[in-house]
Amino acid sequence: MRKEQVLLLTILSLLISNLLKSQDIEVLKYGKYSFEVPKEYLDERENIPDFWVNTNEDVNKYLLKKVRKGKVEIIGVSAGGRPIYSVSYGKSRQWGGTTTFSGSLGFRNVEAYRGPDHDKKVYLGLSGVHGGEFEGIVGTINLISIIETGKDLRGVEWPEITKVVKQIDRLVLIPIVNPDGRARVPIRMQKYRDGNHLVHEYLNTGGNPDGTLIGWPQVKALIPLDFNRPGFPGGYPNDAGVNIMHDDFLGNIQPETRALLNITAKEKPDVTINMHTGADYMFLLRPFAEMELQPVFDSIYRHVHSRLASEGLLRTRNIEEESNPAKVKMGKFNLDGALNLHSGTLSIVVESPSHGYARKSGGKLAEHTPEMLLDAQLYCHFEVLNFLVISGGRSKWH
Repeated sequence: MRKEQVLLLTILSLLISNLLKSQDIEVLKYGKYSFEVPKEYLDERENIPDFWVNTNEDVNKYLLKKVRKGKVEIIGVSAGGRPIYSVSYGKSRQWGGTTTFSGSLGFRNVEAYRGPDHDKKVYLGLSGVHGGEFEGIVGTINLISIIETGKDLRGVEWPEITKVVKQIDRLVLIPIVNPDGRARVPIRMQKYRDGNHLVHEYLNTGGNPDGTLIGWPQVKALIPLDFNRPGFPGGYPNDAGVNIMHDDFLGNIQPETRALLNITAKEKPDVTINMHTGADYMFLLRPFAEMELQPVFDSIYRHVHSRLASEGLLRTRNIEEESNPAKVKMGKFNLDGALNLHSGTLSIVVESPSHGYARKSGGKLAEHTPEMLLDAQLYCHFEVLNFLVISGGRSKWH
């Protein structure tokens, strides 16, 4: 390296160092840990909509005070000792089968695992697997509001959801799967920062004291994440430092994962929707799952994406183009694959756009208002529920 280059790098390093020293840092106390975060990253919107319910405190308060038709239960306790709540409607399967799910595959008939009431239609909805992804939590709480009152928290009626829920035998919703990660992100709603994704990703996947990112997918190479490292671990992991989307599924699993494995084994849901945030427009990811279920995923993809396109919530209103599942490659093995191979459920990740920033699409920012984000969540839930009713569930998916 030339002397001039060395000198230039030295000057740049000094400038960056001085800039970081002058940066306003806030120290977040979290149990025995202290995390340094750029103060501006914690700035919130001035006017947060009433329907934007997503913190542990607000969600738990809503469930315990507002749910009357459903049953609220604690299905597990997080690594950090926080309760994991579910809300359920309808009657669960009453009898077990005569074999394991794997055994039923060998027998070539999943009814042997699902039991005599194998034809019940059961839906499981998950959100808050990553604590910095608020959109799915907001959608789940508003879906519960519709089931309870006929209206979302804006006061908007959803008669199609009210109708389809009555045709589902069992519906289970878990608003915050990872309450540890959600507790670690101390805001309700990020400021909108146009095309700058830095703050959203920092709060979700973690970063360094200077405000730079650990990085995605680099953060997946750090499981468990060491909370003693400088910076902020983000909302991805639980308090054991584990991102449960990539837990040690065949080894020492986390309590959050155990809760999900237990509930899927008990309920044997036909389909599980796993809400996340990280897209320019909402889209469904093809899961690492049984090959026999891939055509079912294709059908669900068409239903959801057709509706989103028709409502103006995708890149274009071209339904044929937007609803083509052939362009979606199979994902890697993760939580959704584990749930499928454990219980036979078709578990699908749905990625939502973020309220904190917008990605560029077609040369312009694909900004979504909070209202649009909620609409997309509810349309998605409806279309999957409706598909479950129309198709008859796993017992008919031959």
